[in-house]
Amino acid sequence: MESELKDLNSKPPKSNGNGNTDTIPDDRPLLKSDSVTVSSDSIQEMEKKYAAYVRRDVYGTMGLGELTVKEKLLLGFALVTLLPIRLFLAMTLLLFYYIICRVCTLFYSPNRDDEQEDYAHLCGWRRHVIVFCGRRLSRVLFFVFGFYSITHSSLNLNPVTEKEDKHQPGDMERPSVIISNHVSYLDILYHMSSSFPSFVAKKSVSKLPFVGLISKCLGCVYVQRESKSSDSKGVSAVVTERILEAHQNKSAPLMMLFPEGTTTNGDFLLPFKTGGFLAQAPVLPVILKYPYQRFSPAWDTISGVRHVIFLLCQFVNYMEVTQLPVYYPSQQEKDDPKLYANNVRRLMASEGNLVLSDIGLAEKRIYHASLNGNNSLPSVLHQKDE
Repeated sequence: MESELKDLNSKPPKSNGNGNTDTIPDDRPLLKSDSVTVSSDSIQEMEKKYAAYVRRDVYGTMGLGELTVKEKLLLGFALVTLLPIRLFLAMTLLLFYYIICRVCTLFYSPNRDDEQEDYAHLCGWRRHVIVFCGRRLSRVLFFVFGFYSITHSSLNLNPVTEKEDKHQPGDMERPSVIISNHVSYLDILYHMSSSFPSFVAKKSVSKLPFVGLISKCLGCVYVQRESKSSDSKGVSAVVTERILEAHQNKSAPLMMLFPEGTTTNGDFLLPFKTGGFLAQAPVLPVILKYPYQRFSPAWDTISGVRHVIFLLCQFVNYMEVTQLPVYYPSQQEKDDPKLYANNVRRLMASEGNLVLSDIGLAEKRIYHASLNGNNSLPSVLHQKDE
């Protein structure tokens, strides 16, 4: 599940007055249809241009690379031993936590507000059980996936070289949103085990078996892109409200945002969308990395099913987490969310040794379509963000 925080202020196509929708000029780059033939030269060219999405592990682009005999033997052994065991344990843990959430929400109606539905504001023992079990079982599930240990580090930045007093208000306000780079769907599982925050998710997630109820207990903000209702607040307004609520109320769940809007191979940091910075509240930057020797846990050009199989067939997986100090915006940053987002992004790139990239979801679609030999790139690029 690729959790993506889209551009919250995107404009719909204009009508030509005859009931038809014209394709209006778009800032997103297009790729000519005659350039989708994938030759070795074009692949090298694309890998330079779309470096943020290129897989560099032994499984190669899209997980379809030629494997050595040793790698085939290791993969074959894991397919008949590790894979079924880990799948069984993962499904058991998911079912167990679903039952816990079902019991804790029994006889309770979820909060409903502007197409949103959640149980994030349950009080007392119910909320305590949901959060405690959710965090512990998420870590157990991570262990089942082969992440036997996670390396944590916290950076204390030099106050002289950073933004000094304007980032250190006297009352030391509580951060209300976690800002993280996005590498894989595993990012969500880690943050659940760490702080159990609320995420932004597609509306369809709320209807998935088992996962739907769990997402409501997390307090997810659902994106209903197809809804054009004039009385709808919009995702940005809901996210801002949640951030402000968490900022003012310590019992409210934190928001967790991936402002890049899509996943990368873990070596780059894409431009940040400003939705998480509109509330003018302090943010907690967190940097996630997945060191690897064989298979990279990054979810970039590989299909979901293939990724899960290879991940579960890898004997040991690694993760490094770097937590930066809470970032308090200056007045100038509060007045300019784009400046706020860019400054946080530059700080994360500098401290996490990440390369800043100026490409985004549109370029990712181009790269994927090119690798798949898709000749209908314009339709791929202008389709709705899901």
